[in-house]
Amino acid sequence: MAAAQRPHPAKWTLEPLAKSAAPGATVLLELTLNLDEPWHMYSPTTPKPGPTGGPIPTTIEIEESASVASATLYYPAPERKFDLNFNLDTETYKKQVKFYFKLELAREAAAGQAGITAKMRYQLCTDKECLPPRRVTAQTELAIDPAAAASEVSIPAGWSEFKPGAADAPTPVAAQGQAAAQPMGSFLLIAFGFGLAAIFTPCVFPMIPITLSFFLNQGQGTRAQSLTQAAVFCLGIVVLFTGLGFGVTAALGPFGVSQMASNPWVNGFISLVFFAFGLSLLGAFEITLPSGLLTKMNAASDRGGYLGVLLMGLTFSLTSFACVGPFVGTLLVASVQGGMLQPVLGMASFSAGLALPFFFLALFPGYLQRLPRSGGWMARVKVVMGFLILAAMLKYMSNVDVVMQWDLLTRERFLALWVVLFALPGLYLLGLLRMEGVKPDQNLGTGRLLVAVLFLGVAISFIPGMFGARLGDVEAFIPAPGETSSFSASSSSGAKWLKNDYDGALAKAKAENRRVLVAFTGYACTNCHWMKANMFPRREIAEAMGGLVAVELYTDGTDAASEANQQRQETDFKTVAIPFYAVLDAEGKTLATFAGLTKDTAQFAAFLMTGA
Repeated sequence: MAAAQRPHPAKWTLEPLAKSAAPGATVLLELTLNLDEPWHMYSPTTPKPGPTGGPIPTTIEIEESASVASATLYYPAPERKFDLNFNLDTETYKKQVKFYFKLELAREAAAGQAGITAKMRYQLCTDKECLPPRRVTAQTELAIDPAAAASEVSIPAGWSEFKPGAADAPTPVAAQGQAAAQPMGSFLLIAFGFGLAAIFTPCVFPMIPITLSFFLNQGQGTRAQSLTQAAVFCLGIVVLFTGLGFGVTAALGPFGVSQMASNPWVNGFISLVFFAFGLSLLGAFEITLPSGLLTKMNAASDRGGYLGVLLMGLTFSLTSFACVGPFVGTLLVASVQGGMLQPVLGMASFSAGLALPFFFLALFPGYLQRLPRSGGWMARVKVVMGFLILAAMLKYMSNVDVVMQWDLLTRERFLALWVVLFALPGLYLLGLLRMEGVKPDQNLGTGRLLVAVLFLGVAISFIPGMFGARLGDVEAFIPAPGETSSFSASSSSGAKWLKNDYDGALAKAKAENRRVLVAFTGYACTNCHWMKANMFPRREIAEAMGGLVAVELYTDGTDAASEANQQRQETDFKTVAIPFYAVLDAEGKTLATFAGLTKDTAQFAAFLMTGA
């Protein structure tokens, strides 16, 4: 009521820039809007609200008149920024803004004073509130005089012609909640770090002096030629792994890439591969590529020249794959929800990290002498990696379990296995577990002791989670407490979540005069798990949830409900990304949407309070 009682913050005036004009002439009208602070108005080019909601675009037109044949609107460039009212980027005007109409007068326009009316429909908002859409008019008069001299009509620089239909496209869902998405830079930095870490694996580290001696001494060329050969060798590594990322993207396409992380067949295959890698690193057997392939590539590299060096880089990549495969597999699965480009860029960044030390050592070969020699420590790295890869395997097995809803790998069983798999490296490094790399009479160094303590500490920290305690960020990778397939009904957020019952949620909201929170989620979605375990239990979010009927719609299962939920999300919101949240009124009209993970409590609470 307070908003209705105060003076309206917008004032419109319409003036012709010529005092008179002859019939059939072209004249320019200036339409001025003065806005009180802190209000802003949305531009004519703002997209019309789609299923996800959005601001009302401004419409400006000249009322039909016998004196006017046609009118063209020109608008200034608006300010584009993120709007907290609608959780998307909007185009707005503040303070004072001028629009121009180029009018073509009718040839049969009667002499005398002609009334001209501009009609506007617009919406005003501040950063905290919005007023209902409003319709107003502005009038002026123009003298129609057959004897009037023709005047030059010039549109000011910076103003653009408005073309009807420019605002008809619905607001793109991808623009909403962008602040919550994982930055590409962070992902590429992690991928680069994985590449550097892969250097210290048992398959890669011993190859450093061998490969360096190959291309530094080949052909007895100049130092510049040697460095060029080193760069070509590194290029071979980058080409192979980037090609792998491109192959995954090309094979699956944009939709398949976005769904790969929850596919039970993909996760099952990755589990088997990781199981084989883990057992191999623990000494059960040795994984080798076909000797014929490696022999042919080695023979090709021995021919010399840049092509030979490039082929040796490819050969090096293939021979090291038994150890770097787990890094590559983890990166590919982590990248698939980022769109078509992320797997390619991720592999390029990973391979750059793997290749960089070789090029650096080619520049400064003296540093090769300072590197530690491979020996007992390398065997210990191999064994520890074996245990960690088996622990990672459980994550992919858990994805299969929750998507198929078998409920075999429960939270308690999962964490019990993790406790064992993280404790075993600690016991091994302390010499209590007899395996390759640690001799019975070998002294325990400080570094090995500290790493062992770290592993044992991590293992013990998982134990409270077996009894329902929250484990912070780790919750994104483990089954939920109490049940593995949905938000816990007794979660500390106090919210009772309906599962896969959209119509039931709307009916309940209508009966209780409440709004609806729809959460498009996934059984194997790590970001969904994080939001469930860490965002919704927070006090501010629990309070905001009090006025909502909450329903979760799973989209990555193998049942008919998941297919229907996925189709609903794609049809109504033009996206299949998860997590995705929408606040609806009791009639099913979208009030606001929020895409992706966020750690900003105030931002998410403001979204939940939309329409309250």
